[in-house]
Amino acid sequence: MFKSLAADALGLSDIGKIIPPAEFDKTDVDDYVFHEDNEEIFVVIKSKMDEYCFTNLAFIHLNGNLAISKKRMLNRYLYKHYSISDVRMETAGTVDLDVELKFKLGGAEFSIDIDKKQITQIKAIYKALFAISERCKEIDRDMHVLQRTHDAVNAMFVLRELPENVVLNLPDIINQTVIQVEAGYHDRRKAIQQYDFGSVFKKFLPR
Repeated sequence: MFKSLAADALGLSDIGKIIPPAEFDKTDVDDYVFHEDNEEIFVVIKSKMDEYCFTNLAFIHLNGNLAISKKRMLNRYLYKHYSISDVRMETAGTVDLDVELKFKLGGAEFSIDIDKKQITQIKAIYKALFAISERCKEIDRDMHVLQRTHDAVNAMFVLRELPENVVLNLPDIINQTVIQVEAGYHDRRKAIQQYDFGSVFKKFLPR
């Protein structure tokens, strides 16, 4: 018990190491990356129990901290469903041997202890995650505006509330306008919802 408390106090409990890109294929988490669909690994942090992986499309956590067995739990968080937010970094104190990288994915919170000797790389990861969190906010704002605009335009026609025979007998120009509005909405939504953050990782984490 006292050893455990001392380890926590000194930041020795389960310190992770940032894996070099040349060794990504040697990690266990690499087996769960969709290379077939052009998913690409940018960061892997490996500790005794866990592997944490950031790809252009998702955050993957391979958790081995299961006390009663040797089973491992794999959790995959797609950025399009779990936006990155609240990115923070707790720097090491005088006696600490680790730096804590903290962030949220949707409602899940993560805190990863990383060897402070890799502080330069940790800062680069922090910058990338912070930039992605800001981009997620922009996507949410743009989608909110788009949805409000779409709802306002739909309210002008209120076609969904009309009987089918009435809609079919409306002038072609109105039907064509509705089709164009729907097509424009879907095209704009695709343009906004760009959750492939490979370019952001490449900017801050040059190979």
